[in-house]
Amino acid sequence: MVLPILNTMTARSIQSAQRISVAAILFCAVRYGLAQDTPFLSGGVGFLTATNAGKTTYIPTIQPLLAAPIGPHLLIESRAALVESFSPAADGKYDHNHFIALTYLQGDYTVSSHLTVVGGSFLLPFGTYNERLTPIWISNFSDAPLNFNLGQMSSAIGTGGMLRGSAISRRKYSIDYAAFFSSRVGNQQFAATRASGGRASLYLPEKRLEIGFSYDRSLQGIHENFYGMHVWWEPKDTAFRLRSEFTRGHHAQGYWIEGDYRLQKLGGSDSWIGRIEPVIRMQQTFRRDTLVSDGLPLVNTERIDLGLDYNLPHNTRILTSYARQFSAAGNENVWETGIVYRFLFPAWKGK
Repeated sequence: MVLPILNTMTARSIQSAQRISVAAILFCAVRYGLAQDTPFLSGGVGFLTATNAGKTTYIPTIQPLLAAPIGPHLLIESRAALVESFSPAADGKYDHNHFIALTYLQGDYTVSSHLTVVGGSFLLPFGTYNERLTPIWISNFSDAPLNFNLGQMSSAIGTGGMLRGSAISRRKYSIDYAAFFSSRVGNQQFAATRASGGRASLYLPEKRLEIGFSYDRSLQGIHENFYGMHVWWEPKDTAFRLRSEFTRGHHAQGYWIEGDYRLQKLGGSDSWIGRIEPVIRMQQTFRRDTLVSDGLPLVNTERIDLGLDYNLPHNTRILTSYARQFSAAGNENVWETGIVYRFLFPAWKGK
């Protein structure tokens, strides 16, 4: 799995232009309706490769993001994915797949400093990877953890409503929350499973430590519960970051732990050595039974990823990694490389 978005886009290529058109209509409406609230266009452009068992897959991709404020309380936001995939075929040639779809399209209405009401098609707030690390310009690795699909209801997207915000905010701690309900939607462009759940997180600013818990329940077909826990830590006055997540479902469970350290202490963040960022990720999945895969390996699997990223000027990053995966189904090596450029600019000059 080279890109997390490939997990959710296979069945979305037929009517994808319709969703892009919806975003364009919203964009134009905002532009001519309220020019002083300037929308921002952001996102990333990348070229990624993955080599497994001597066969290399090439994936050029674009992930544009639109954030369009309408007045002081309403924000329209959306992210799209345009992906080309060239993978080795049995006859020695390459298979080509093409995907265009919106990752999400939602409206956020800020009621107060403690409550934002979200409606539309949104990323499920289960764990942290789906909302925070799937953009290619943020993540340290070009593929998602092995347990990513647990709790994501097959598409990692909900269509319905969500409440989120800061429940308590103090000098020494804060607690934020997100609670959602998703309806069953069979349309390919807004496909979603009937489900409910949410996430709560405690943040300690002096320790720069976040601990959170997630829960959601599938309300469609076989009803199942999913549980998650995450710990993020960024020690003060260091360039070290630790991210981790544990998820558990009815048929499987797993965890990942990721650490990275930018060598900016050696000459500053703009020096050639200060731009180097070693990364390591440890992960394991465990089977509770083999009735349903939940998108995880059908046998107990462990994997270690070793990466070396380089942060070039002008928001450009080079990603390289080597992974060794161990399981009863066979051990394998995975080599991944990529170059990603992050862009950000206003749609037009604001007043």
